[in-house]
Amino acid sequence: MAKKTVLSASTTTGDLTLGNFIGAIHNWTQMQEEYSCYYMVADLHSLTVYQDPKELHQRCLSFYAQYLACGLDPQKNVIFLQSHVKEHAELCWALNCITPMGALNRMTQFKEKSQKTREINNGLYSYPVLMAADILLYQADLVPVGEDQKQHLELTRDLAESFNNKYGKAFKIPEPFIGKKGARVMSLQDPTKKMSKSDENPKNFISIIDSPKQITKKIKAAVTDSDPDAKIEYDLKNKEGLANLMTIYSVLSGDSFEKIEKDFEGKMYGHFKVALAELVCSSFQPVQESYAQLMADEAHLVSLMKANAERARERAQITLKDVYSKLGLVL
Repeated sequence: MAKKTVLSASTTTGDLTLGNFIGAIHNWTQMQEEYSCYYMVADLHSLTVYQDPKELHQRCLSFYAQYLACGLDPQKNVIFLQSHVKEHAELCWALNCITPMGALNRMTQFKEKSQKTREINNGLYSYPVLMAADILLYQADLVPVGEDQKQHLELTRDLAESFNNKYGKAFKIPEPFIGKKGARVMSLQDPTKKMSKSDENPKNFISIIDSPKQITKKIKAAVTDSDPDAKIEYDLKNKEGLANLMTIYSVLSGDSFEKIEKDFEGKMYGHFKVALAELVCSSFQPVQESYAQLMADEAHLVSLMKANAERARERAQITLKDVYSKLGLVL
């Protein structure tokens, strides 16, 4: 029986965070044994806002190295840069031509991001269509997405169904895959908001390439609550900050909330934060060591990128050729 196909990606803005590691990459590494996985560094998506060319070049290398360092195997998975597979842009145009403007006007992320910039470009507006092309190009069965991306996946499904109904079946209809545990790691300073790698305040997130000193400092400064008893218990309603830290501890250690509560019974928040900082640092140590080795050999890193891009294009070309044929274009 053929393995189901998974496609997921991260844009090259900021650095991958603890939230990405737990909510996305942690799931990805578990899925690579069971599924046919395509993991993409979404560098084209980052162009919706101005990028310094030299910084973007370096960040693309860094993101790719972070993927590998986190445990994604380039032999078991297809791990590639979006810009290395030209079929993404080509399919995006074909999908743009069947995408209603009304659907794009309803995109929540566009509304939020457009409020933060004076110059709204077409790339930002049609960002969800390129995301749809990313997914449909590989005939993905499953797409690991956070809650904030579910609307974009719904648009992808709508576009696939619309094309299939109008021109004949060319696309699978993808389903969301959302990790049940730790799928939403929150900001360290504002536990009502998701931890984001593009956050302007570095105190809000932990980068997977932060130094142990930086990690410890950020966790010690993380918001908890003003409970005078300082009882360590999982209470998402009344102790959002502590619940967020306990979620991180639970995912990285494998311990249940009940076990964490028992292990830290009678101890203060400070004790728990120290233990959490040690756990995060120890979890990231092999990742950071591998990352340093990969970044030290750029030629090897680029060769891996190119080899995986060729593998991605083998699959992408089949889909695009079928789409072009069904549209009536001369092949």
